[in-house]
Amino acid sequence: MLAYRSPARLRPAGPGRRARGLYITYLYSLGYAYGMLERDTAELDAAPRDPVSREEARDAIGEALYGLAILAVRNGPREISLTAASTLSTLDRTGPRRLTDLAMIQGVTQPSMSVLVTGLEQAGLAERLADPSDKRVVLVALTESGAGHIRARRRAGARAFADLIDKLPDDEAATLAAAVPALNRLRDLDSDRRSAAADRPAPGQSAADSSAQPEGADG
Repeated sequence: MLAYRSPARLRPAGPGRRARGLYITYLYSLGYAYGMLERDTAELDAAPRDPVSREEARDAIGEALYGLAILAVRNGPREISLTAASTLSTLDRTGPRRLTDLAMIQGVTQPSMSVLVTGLEQAGLAERLADPSDKRVVLVALTESGAGHIRARRRAGARAFADLIDKLPDDEAATLAAAVPALNRLRDLDSDRRSAAADRPAPGQSAADSSAQPEGADG
């Protein structure tokens, strides 16, 4: 920053050509310096920012999505647990599954999943069915009431976000709309990863042994 010096120190006590020349030169130097400062500031503002790395973008997106997930949980229905709701959503998305698969997908033990499925049965949201291809295996499936419950939860969650999206400027809302395919792809990737883990035989167990394991062993 330029140090300010009062023009009064350069102003002559009386009229004089040399003093007036010094004063004019001083004013000119101040104007030139101010113009250069404005130009440098404008160039700095217009200068391209360093591109954000993929890792930085990933972390920023992850934090934003995590915050929205917390918002969805806080505003969502709470008549059943999150694990129960996630289990119903899995059945809605993939169709009937073995109890062992559901336990693996949800990251809980088989006995815990058995208790959870029993609760869903009692609520009329899920049912146990015999596997048509292997009568020894029991599958867990959505009931019509369970499918309706999941649809109602999704509508309620969508409405909560819709109210917030309506408050965004048009350009930001359009940006979110353009990101919908990528967001859906993230969900599909997570579903595929969990399903692959559930379909993978346990250590020391062949794929044939896993598919033929009776449901009674699942708890």
